[in-house]
Amino acid sequence: MFSFCHNFCCLRDERFANRENLTDYCNEKDDSFKSSIGQIYQTFDGTELYPSVEEKAAMLLYLVTKNHSFSDGNKRIAATLFLWFMNNNAILYRPDGTKRIADNTLVALTLMIAESKTEEKDIMVKVVVNLINQAN
Repeated sequence: MFSFCHNFCCLRDERFANRENLTDYCNEKDDSFKSSIGQIYQTFDGTELYPSVEEKAAMLLYLVTKNHSFSDGNKRIAATLFLWFMNNNAILYRPDGTKRIADNTLVALTLMIAESKTEEKDIMVKVVVNLINQAN
């Protein structure tokens, strides 16, 4: 988990190093970001709750979007982190080189998750997983 958080912080610092007025953007408000990361690797009785990389990616998008861990930019951070996670786990692209989830689809998904009710979490996660696995 430390490596994941460290790599994200490096990505964040690299991406926004030359931007002005970003004092709130990517500024963690509390420990909820680390909690979100930990949750995707959670186990029960030795079994991962989210065993596939697709489920982990979908949960990551959901949790970072919904937990409001940052002072500003939560949806943008969630989408960026989702793409970074998928790329680092070799599932961002299909074998033919096209993205598994188009950019405009990711925008719509992130907004849909942000507006969803807490009790719709499982549905939101299934939608993301199904889109990742579509036409494989």
